Amino acid sequence: MHIGFVTSRYPPHAGGVETHVEQLATRLVDRGHTVTVISADADPGLAKMTVRDGVLVRRFIPVGSTDTFHLAVGIASLVRRSEFDIVHAHNYHSFPFALGAIGSRVPVVCTPHYHGGSADSLRDKLLSLYQPVGWAVFEKAAAVVAVSTWEKDQLAADFGIESTVIPNGIDVDRFRSATPADTTSPTLLTVGRLVEYKGVQHVIRALTNLPEYQLRVVGDGPYRDSLEACAHAEGVDDRVEFLGHVPDSELVQQYASADVFVSMSSVEAAGITVGEALAAETPTVVRPKKGLSHWVCRDDCLSADPASLAGAVARVRSQNVPSEPLPTWERAVDELELIYQNVVSSDG
Repeated sequence: MHIGFVTSRYPPHAGGVETHVEQLATRLVDRGHTVTVISADADPGLAKMTVRDGVLVRRFIPVGSTDTFHLAVGIASLVRRSEFDIVHAHNYHSFPFALGAIGSRVPVVCTPHYHGGSADSLRDKLLSLYQPVGWAVFEKAAAVVAVSTWEKDQLAADFGIESTVIPNGIDVDRFRSATPADTTSPTLLTVGRLVEYKGVQHVIRALTNLPEYQLRVVGDGPYRDSLEACAHAEGVDDRVEFLGHVPDSELVQQYASADVFVSMSSVEAAGITVGEALAAETPTVVRPKKGLSHWVCRDDCLSADPASLAGAVARVRSQNVPSEPLPTWERAVDELELIYQNVVSSDG
């Protein structure tokens, strides 16, 4: 089967959607499928066409900022010309989602990674204007996949559509086998793009009530300067280390080396980094907002808001991790292949 993935960005760009698409695409190739990824993230450092781990990647230059809606009108034309058996569109919150679906001549599956809104007020207003386009995609889609039960419920509430939940997988063996690095003091870890809604500023402020801890921040983004200023203003800048983007091999070690992983994000469809931390046997504390809320039913993941974060960090360290099995990418691909087969056979 020739599968066309359409998405906003693809590795080496980092992020939850980027990881999700790469893990599915490479495993589908391993199972004998042909996979082409079409994205809107071309920049001077990336070739517009390349093969990455067996996946053909076609990148377009978006109009305007590469950090917003990734509008690249050429995507629809390329999808229309391509000999795909099925098109799988990702990320409702970015234009390639609609361009890929609308341009397709073959059946469409979509995974919206839907947040139900945005932490940015302007972006939230633009998303409300975009909603009729989203409706058109969902009406065309032969199947909709949600990455969490929260997302499934939100899609039903906002669009009245049914979806199938296939959780983000975790490469459990890779994270479990990581060798921790030596640390001189208890360590908190956050991982993600440095934007305001990710809530790293709340973790920095909590350090004033956790005097024995240091914080490692993995990731980069436009909010980094503000976070560095926050650390200085709180008088904890000597205990906050900004690591920027790190390679996968180092990221695995960072998870394993931390005493507690923290996510105070207010907008997530699922929260893949939480699962990665748990696979590395690191207990977690999350803000139970949107897609992060489904993690707190586990004993190894505690719920906290910014005000209660310090206390949750102290409590969670006594938990056994992982407290129950984690979803795997192999299981996700098994379930996705069944959807593809059903969709293609129904279309034929």
